[in-house]
Amino acid sequence: MKRHIKDRKISDDEMPLSEWRRKIHVVIFGTDTKAGKAFDVALLWAILLSILTVMMESVRAVQQNYGHILRIIEWIFTILFTFEYIARVLSVRKPKKYIFSFYGLVDLLAILPTYLSLVIAGSHYLLIIRTLRLLRIFRIFKLARYLGEAEILKSALLASSHKIIVFFGAVISIVMITGTIMYQIEGPENGFTSIPTSIYWAIVTLTTVGYGDIAPQTTFGQFFASFIMILGYAIIAVPTGIVTAEIATANRKNMNRPSCPGCGNNDIDNDANYCKKCGTELP
Repeated sequence: MKRHIKDRKISDDEMPLSEWRRKIHVVIFGTDTKAGKAFDVALLWAILLSILTVMMESVRAVQQNYGHILRIIEWIFTILFTFEYIARVLSVRKPKKYIFSFYGLVDLLAILPTYLSLVIAGSHYLLIIRTLRLLRIFRIFKLARYLGEAEILKSALLASSHKIIVFFGAVISIVMITGTIMYQIEGPENGFTSIPTSIYWAIVTLTTVGYGDIAPQTTFGQFFASFIMILGYAIIAVPTGIVTAEIATANRKNMNRPSCPGCGNNDIDNDANYCKKCGTELP
């Protein structure tokens, strides 16, 4: 639907917020105002306390003595976070954009487990996902330096994703082959009861985890296992080298690029006076 404002057609998404929605937006999304800063700090404390509540509820002794109190506290936090989520949706011009954004999905997932616990027992422990909400601390306290480093890491991981996928496929092939060979060498009588079990052993061995629940008993099996262990050290170094190389490349690209002191955004035009993401005045 289109509306006319001063003889210009604009969409509903471009319409200015009503006064009450604008005030809510300033408090919830603004970090430059006193009210906005107080709201964000209070939110961080509420998130920390809610996470602590979930963790304490998993302790058997605490759960037996104070389980009902912890559940009440958990529901109080969930209701508060639910109202906060609704307020966020109502106070933005494009609710759909917020709902499907990273933080929007995290905010939604942070309240769903409590409601799901009414149907699925134990699902409320998934509330630990609220930990991701603490990432807002970088925005709240304007730790732009860390946001810039996070952007570099993100770009490095994206750039190396294809190489890592190919590498991961090669590792899957190796563990399937070595697991099958070990099944032929050791057999069910030595604990390698099936090819999937042998593949599990190959994964544990190749990653140098070594649980020890299954171990080769024959001389040739132990020799073959030693080869896989040594191979594991070489394989671990490959993705590390790939990501490190991409991080170095990303660092070189961003070294001479200006960044926003407010949000750490590096995508800034040379003639820009203000950041196009947060509106902070650029040096």
